Amino acid sequence: MTEYDRQQHRSDIVDAELVDTVPVDAVPVDAVIGEIVDEVLDEGDSELDDTGVPERSHRDPGPDDTASDLADLAELEADLDTRWPETKIDPSLARITTLLDILGSPQLGYPAIQIAGTNGKTSVTRMVDALLIALHRRTGRITSPHLQSATERIAIDGRPISSRQYVDLYRELEPFITMVDDSSTAADGPRMSKFEVLTAMAYAAFAEAPVDVAVVETGMGGRWDATNVVESPVAVITPIAMDHAEYLGDSLTAIAGEKAGILKKTGAVSGEVDPVTPEPVAILARQQPEVETVLLREAVETDHVVARENSEFTVLDRRTAVGGQLLTIQGLGGVYDEIFLPLHGEHQARNAALALAAVEAFFGAGSDRQLDIDAVRAGFASVSSPGRLERVRTAPTVFIDAAHNPHGAEALAAGLRDEFDFQRLVGVVGVMADKDAEGLLAALEPVLEAVVLTNNGSPRALDTADLADLATPIFGEERVLVSPFLPDAVETAIARAEEVTETGEPLSGVGVVITGSVVTAGAARTLFGKAPA
Repeated sequence: MTEYDRQQHRSDIVDAELVDTVPVDAVPVDAVIGEIVDEVLDEGDSELDDTGVPERSHRDPGPDDTASDLADLAELEADLDTRWPETKIDPSLARITTLLDILGSPQLGYPAIQIAGTNGKTSVTRMVDALLIALHRRTGRITSPHLQSATERIAIDGRPISSRQYVDLYRELEPFITMVDDSSTAADGPRMSKFEVLTAMAYAAFAEAPVDVAVVETGMGGRWDATNVVESPVAVITPIAMDHAEYLGDSLTAIAGEKAGILKKTGAVSGEVDPVTPEPVAILARQQPEVETVLLREAVETDHVVARENSEFTVLDRRTAVGGQLLTIQGLGGVYDEIFLPLHGEHQARNAALALAAVEAFFGAGSDRQLDIDAVRAGFASVSSPGRLERVRTAPTVFIDAAHNPHGAEALAAGLRDEFDFQRLVGVVGVMADKDAEGLLAALEPVLEAVVLTNNGSPRALDTADLADLATPIFGEERVLVSPFLPDAVETAIARAEEVTETGEPLSGVGVVITGSVVTAGAARTLFGKAPA
């Protein structure tokens, strides 16, 4: 089926905040983990290490985060970092499936909404999560990669678990992880990857909570991603662009084929098919024609109902507002107006339309009924997406954005150009060596007066001298500055932005944007005293 049809998709999940009183049934699973405390701690400010670059594996302390908790977290992260990194894919779900089988298949204790794509995944995931919470559903949320702390990756009811919960959760699973490691290595295979371990931790935590629904962002790709072991009545695919070509393929169609792997027939994971279960729904962002063809073919083969952006749902109106934007969205169930979204950029408005359609599909909304408008407004108003065109300072304005490929940089540039009236904007850019740095810089050039090139401290970071070789032909030598130390780079950018004119007059409307990678964004957030979220 290739078109969303409410009459053909009668969800029996619940009437939702269509009907607020009936909770979605969650099926607790006899997991082997200990109790995961529901209450998540507030977080405070963190400190830089002696290199000046924040430790991304270190969680900022909350009221009850002791020095021992933080030390244990740092030790665990160092141990997990000896495993395969999440930037490496092995086309197999055998290890994660084996571990989850040992744990009693916790990931089958709740339905999931899966999100894959190249850009916008984290924002859509957080929006879906916020809407479900506003509709009084208990949620488990997986996002990756993290900006500042690994604990960000596992959230219950919209809040990351604490450092102590994270460590205790791993310790409970550790004997079973070791069993899978030993079995795999005995067969000349690898140990479980770090991402596989964290995914199992999340699914076990959700079952223990228990949650009503999991909101799952894929890590890389889709088909062989460790998260792709859930039953997902709704799957969302955000815009697909070139990224991770060494693992996903060197063409858009190849990458689309991998992302489309999250579209699975009902019962494909559990092996159980209830004849009254409605067909799964695929929510598709606007795509390049060749990408859409791949996605639609997969949707037909896996018996998905399809809802497409600009066809079954769309953004009807978008107006800039203080602190964000005001939207009118045509959803699957009708028009939702006066929606305040505290995020900037047309791309975030489109992400909001995707998220709304996904939640509508989950609850079976359609042409004859829609979600409660007040709950939808409240959900969107509560959304945050750290490191996504996030303002962290005024006078001068400083933004942080995790754009790390040309497509993301184009969206960032459009947001800066369309929603702000800067007379001078200076960029601070630190990029990973395996990314298309040249394409990213070219996308940013039209909106930047100058660029300060830096290093985010990652072993994978592109050397600033090599980055300068790419930037100089794009910007010209006079507009390129190099400062390998991130705090110094930020100071240099602020000084450049605040330079007086030739007549000695200061400019109004100046700003700085720090971007180029998720690691750069995370380090900058810590530098500006922002807690993980």
